[in-house]
Amino acid sequence: MNQSPPGWSRRAFLAATAGLATTTGCVGRSSSNSAVTLLVAGSLQNALTTGFEPPADTRIEVEAHGSARAARMVADQQRDPDIVALADPALFTAPLSVPWYATFANNAVVLAYNPSTPEGKRFESADTWFAPLLDGGVRLGRTDPDLDPLGYRTRFALTLAADYYDRPALGNDLLSREQIYPETQLLAQFDAGSIDAAFVYRSMAVERGYPSLDLPAAINLSDPEHASSYATTSYTLPDGVVVRGSPIQYAATQRTKTEAATAVFDALVETATEYLESHGFTVHAEQPTYSGDVPTTR
Repeated sequence: MNQSPPGWSRRAFLAATAGLATTTGCVGRSSSNSAVTLLVAGSLQNALTTGFEPPADTRIEVEAHGSARAARMVADQQRDPDIVALADPALFTAPLSVPWYATFANNAVVLAYNPSTPEGKRFESADTWFAPLLDGGVRLGRTDPDLDPLGYRTRFALTLAADYYDRPALGNDLLSREQIYPETQLLAQFDAGSIDAAFVYRSMAVERGYPSLDLPAAINLSDPEHASSYATTSYTLPDGVVVRGSPIQYAATQRTKTEAATAVFDALVETATEYLESHGFTVHAEQPTYSGDVPTTR
């Protein structure tokens, strides 16, 4: 997608759209009393429903799924939200094709463990994060790579780890279909004692208060300096779309041209530091940045 202009910053975008994002109340898709609807990545659900402050007198409705699934729901016209916020900007190119989006936050892949189970406690004294996984007995959880970016990023991280630790079979040794759970339910398996460890976003571990092991920056998909290495990994989604490894970013687009939707979108991306950093996300000083043909009026 072309940048308009390249890498628009928060200040440049606000200057171009000054005065256009004021809300006068709750203005929805079909009537002045309807809520602004958001279809979002599962990893954003908690922050948006417990920490995000929408503009005064504006109601929002948040629906969360794995980002790949959410993107397909919009592409297949199963959902028609005012705002879409996903955990991978690449999904706005395919399966979606949107004219513009804003990138507003970052994350990292970590290995969370359950200190309430005997196998989970093994991670507290392990020499490496993967040693207990290879020893057997640990019940590992992850998400479906066909449905959300966390799932395919877990595979990317393990592919990178195989090279980093010179263990070519690492991914094959660790992964099985029985490990897969929906993103919004993955860490609930800790509460039930069903799994001992899980590959999750750092924000998910922070929100649920579970300990986690950081992976090296060369593996955890958090560091732009390793972007070229991350890009050597890829995964093909069921619809044939090929996604490649890249630093984890969250992006959003506004689909409805109403004052309420504009006000909510601006609050979503412009105040990300206020409601996301306490949930374990990272928001860089230059964010949000805008890509594509950003409208001067919305």
